[in-house]
Amino acid sequence: MIGYTMVGTSDLNRAKDFYNPLFEMMGLSPCYEDEQVASWGDRDDETVPQFLSCLPYDGNPATVGNGTMTAFRLPTATLVDALYEMAIDGGGRDEGRPGFRPERYGDKFYVAYVRDPDGNKLAFVCYDGRSNP
Repeated sequence: MIGYTMVGTSDLNRAKDFYNPLFEMMGLSPCYEDEQVASWGDRDDETVPQFLSCLPYDGNPATVGNGTMTAFRLPTATLVDALYEMAIDGGGRDEGRPGFRPERYGDKFYVAYVRDPDGNKLAFVCYDGRSNP
């Protein structure tokens, strides 16, 4: 259903420095880049949704939508933990440490929330964190 997700940035080089190691850990690679945009996904499979970070095309500053978030589904809770730490170390901000959220999502849902350097909210999610630590 999703073709791609795009988030705005005010500094494309900073965005690439933030996202490159995260997507490498997720097994995704850079797909396209120019002076306006960078994208990650699977260069060999166009059916894999891509994630893009771009300078806004209208020339206005990038803004962040309240309530907007991109969630990355991952196979293990350990990978959620590692990506959270990498994001924080790479200039991201904590929006919810890794852990289970049984009161809201059930007892298997393991998630961490961060904001990238531009304030875009991301979630790293394992739907079965108890079976896939």
